[in-house]
Amino acid sequence: MLSSSRLRLLSLLESLGTVRAVAETLHLSASTVSQQLALLETETRCRLFERSGRRVRLTEAGLLLARRGREILDRMAEAEAELRALNDEPAGTVRLGVFQSAIYTLAVPAATRLATTHPHLHLELIELEPHESGPALRSGEVDVIVTTTDYAGLALGSDLETIPLGADPVVLVLPRGHPLTHRTSVDLAACRAETWACDRPRSYMAELTTRLCRESGFEPRVACRFGNYLMLLRHVESGRSIALLPALAVTPEHAVVTRELSTPVHRNVTVVVRRGTTQRSAVNAVVAALRDHPEIPALATPGRLRPT
Repeated sequence: MLSSSRLRLLSLLESLGTVRAVAETLHLSASTVSQQLALLETETRCRLFERSGRRVRLTEAGLLLARRGREILDRMAEAEAELRALNDEPAGTVRLGVFQSAIYTLAVPAATRLATTHPHLHLELIELEPHESGPALRSGEVDVIVTTTDYAGLALGSDLETIPLGADPVVLVLPRGHPLTHRTSVDLAACRAETWACDRPRSYMAELTTRLCRESGFEPRVACRFGNYLMLLRHVESGRSIALLPALAVTPEHAVVTRELSTPVHRNVTVVVRRGTTQRSAVNAVVAALRDHPEIPALATPGRLRPT
């Protein structure tokens, strides 16, 4: 009989690519992961792996079992949740991957509401930016993600289901007293000589900032790159840079001023789940809590905003 824990290891190996990465994700030793994968080969009586230098590559049989294994694990979790939900009470752990600007505006309030409405449900929040959350959802590392469908790296397919939450405008963030704060909206071409604070290279916001600046005829001169928006906003507060950020990321306690872009831009904020897990009452409860949020100005109807 196949072991569900070893199927999970195989599924993660297919997603992450190395035994070491699987071990780090699950807080195990690499030797433990290797031993368990070797036992899985014995259980299946198939060659599942082959060496490629220092890496382990899945054979055709390994790839097949990894993908089927993910389906099996989802079905097992669904069955367990349905059994627990016979009394209509969602229970168990749901792992929610969410980009940082939505953590305190969407995810934490949803967790607070769930603690009251469904006390037997445990919501684990994991910070994942758009380029990280899609792969994590498909590999089974998380059960639900809040992301943007405007990120080109999110390959939507029949295996995923999306639930729109709203449109989050991208705003220009300026230090107080900056000359551009006297304008109601700003053409990015007016920022040609400015110094910029940006997200990490290859992240969604870093790529968006570079693209919008280039479309306005200049290459942004970057002073810093922070994956933490708090640090990025502190840099802008100091008067040493300006930035483009989603409106959700800028809260009143920051000593900055935001201005709309003269050609408005927004990102579509969406909940995404693996198709087949939507029947799990716990996952459904989390999705419902995310959708049932109080009014958030940054998630207004997009209107005529230009998608990113």
